[in-house]
Amino acid sequence: MSFVFYDTETTGTNTAFDQILQFGAIKTDHDLNELERFEIRCRLLPYVVPAPGAMRVTGVTVEHLTNPALPSHYEMVRMIMAKMAEWSPAIFIGHNSLGFDEHLLRQALYKTLHPPYLTNTNGNCRTDSLRMTQAVARFAPNVLSIPLNDRNRQVFKLDQLAPANGFDHSAAHDAMADVEAAIYMCDLIAERLPGYWSGFVRFAQKAAVTEFAAEEDVFALTDFYYAKPYSWMVTSIGVNPDNASEMLVFDLSNDPEELATMADADLVARLAQRPKPVRGMRCNAGPIVLSYDDAPEDIRSAAPNIVELRRRATRLKNDSGLCERLITALLQTREEREPSIHVEEQIYDGFAGNNDNALMERFHGLTWPERVPLVGQLADERLRSLGQRLIYCEAPDVMEEAARQDYDTVIARRLMAEPGSVPWLTLPKAIEEAGDMLAVSSGSDVALLSDLLEYLRQRADAAVALAA
Repeated sequence: MSFVFYDTETTGTNTAFDQILQFGAIKTDHDLNELERFEIRCRLLPYVVPAPGAMRVTGVTVEHLTNPALPSHYEMVRMIMAKMAEWSPAIFIGHNSLGFDEHLLRQALYKTLHPPYLTNTNGNCRTDSLRMTQAVARFAPNVLSIPLNDRNRQVFKLDQLAPANGFDHSAAHDAMADVEAAIYMCDLIAERLPGYWSGFVRFAQKAAVTEFAAEEDVFALTDFYYAKPYSWMVTSIGVNPDNASEMLVFDLSNDPEELATMADADLVARLAQRPKPVRGMRCNAGPIVLSYDDAPEDIRSAAPNIVELRRRATRLKNDSGLCERLITALLQTREEREPSIHVEEQIYDGFAGNNDNALMERFHGLTWPERVPLVGQLADERLRSLGQRLIYCEAPDVMEEAARQDYDTVIARRLMAEPGSVPWLTLPKAIEEAGDMLAVSSGSDVALLSDLLEYLRQRADAAVALAA
């Protein structure tokens, strides 16, 4: 299977409300040799405010944001979809893609009436070079050069990690340059630790993770929180009944006999405590797993001996009732996500129905005037809302005059909302941030931020007039 390395540059870090401005991707063969590359930029959406900090980091100017020669956001997404479909099936890899870029990509697809789960459906699967480099630093600490910050903590940001390992990353924060840096780091891992690299690639595939967990009664699971590694010797106890891609595992440093005697309420209370005896493992997100024999000695020595680990694992495997109780108790410890009134934050509130999926597929083959009545046929309220906004952004002239004017007002009020009252960046807040940054800036940042501040003020003046 080939690899697709990708990266995005965006208007900010809010994955629900910011947008992709640049998308870069390189397709490689199994040996990481480049086969093809794809890069595209787009204009700013009319309801999105660019974060001054993000613009300063990426060097994106007002001219970039408003360039009429660039594709619109919708046009960009259509071209991304076409290219990624051409390259599929593949293993999708980015540096912190599972924590950031994938969420932006899903939102871009969702907001333009496309199936959002591009990287883990239709034969595609995914993993993350950030987690790979973190795992290498944990398991083979002398193989890569990991920079340290002023607190003597390891830094895995690509713009520091890649140069520390010999990559010329002078164009950092450009999507294509970051893709090249991610490939470089993966190539180092593949060359220096081929066994680990094979494991990372293998476990990018959900079926391989499921098969491994079924075959290995005891295995090591490693995860990272704020770049700090944590490892446990675990055994699988089942699958989350609400999410088939999440396997639930039991931390074998705990004796299941002690939990088996607890009343249900006490079991829930115990599973809410840290460290948790039961935790989730996303089988479709490249989990870092090793067999007991392949785990580093310090991980094995921190756990009970293998005889005791296997006894505990067997105890659980032979008691389906206890496993069910543990799963039920764990799910009760998880806070239910509060429903949001904002359509962007409703992306995971359910899947589109078959009829809506068929309508959305038709949508992209129609002219803009033909799309207006089709959007009204969508049963899912989220999709109708997104479809109407999409038409407003791309072809407002095909809307009825009253509807278009209503949208003018809605968007203007969205942009000018009181800072802190909404989860997205507003013009007043961005103007404040840009002014503060400009006051302490020097060099090329002065011109960039000055132009941005003027642009934001002009947008605010226009929005005030429309919001009245």
